[in-house]
Amino acid sequence: MELQTDYMGLKLKNPIVASACPLTKDLDRVKEMEESGVAGIILPSLFEEEISYDQHAMDQFLNYSTHSVGSEATSFFPEPENFKNFEGEEYLESLRRIKASVGIPIIGSLNGSTAGGWVKYAKLIQEAGADALELNIFFIPTEVNLTGAEVENRYVEILKLVKAQVSIPVAIKMTPFFSSIGNMAKRFDDAGANGLVLFNRFQGPDFDLDKLEAAMKPSFSTHSDIRLPLHWTAILFGKVKASLAATRGIKSGIDVLKMIMAGADATMITSLFYQEGVYCASRIIKEMTHWMEEHEYQSIRQMKGSMSYIHVADKSAFVRANYMKMLRAI
Repeated sequence: MELQTDYMGLKLKNPIVASACPLTKDLDRVKEMEESGVAGIILPSLFEEEISYDQHAMDQFLNYSTHSVGSEATSFFPEPENFKNFEGEEYLESLRRIKASVGIPIIGSLNGSTAGGWVKYAKLIQEAGADALELNIFFIPTEVNLTGAEVENRYVEILKLVKAQVSIPVAIKMTPFFSSIGNMAKRFDDAGANGLVLFNRFQGPDFDLDKLEAAMKPSFSTHSDIRLPLHWTAILFGKVKASLAATRGIKSGIDVLKMIMAGADATMITSLFYQEGVYCASRIIKEMTHWMEEHEYQSIRQMKGSMSYIHVADKSAFVRANYMKMLRAI
């Protein structure tokens, strides 16, 4: 059974990719994922704030001697090894170590919200050996005077700045909160995105009423979360040049095959690794293979996009008709 797929030009032995999460920073866990059948790894995100802190700390070191005099001042300049524990350098060292230890594609991840100097790390991630880069823009527009167009332009500007730094493929992890997801997908595609990941899943805050403070409580995706990326993957297939990757709510081999039939090149998993352990990928692959054998499919390529909306003339009317049909069946 041929499960091979192509994501942004990367040859994957199957469509299963581990999303960015703390697990993918651990070399032992990454090796276990590879043994289980995971075809690609996305490292945890390097955050803009971490890079900015590193740069500020270095500036503090280098300017510490400005109030000293004479030759003694030179003793205050830090030795290069003093910088090795900065977050950015640790990230690059971890990337080099993981890349040298496994045989599957390794994708770096950058997380930022402004068009700042942090984007230079895209090139450093490439130089450290990453096969591709995922751009995760986390920006919550809390200013009520900030328009939707300004928010969208910020996303596109950051993508262009990152693309200017590297020659490796760049995917952007899209938010589902744009007013026109299709138009933003096209804008990212036109700006040079090699891949579109559908969708980012933001962890919203909760309130702790005993402490009277905001509290962040991570939560896992549920199976119903699959519907949003499934829907938009089916809509965007054939409309953009960029590869499509689907994430959210993928719990089984059938879920992976649904995404492929909608038009995805790859599927990305995080929550399931925490819920079942990293070896769950082997179960998913067995389920995929069993279904394909029963239904006489020889390869992933045969089914890709077969249930997309590419042949539907009026997609909006099609979606509304199915929505009405669902409500009447309740």
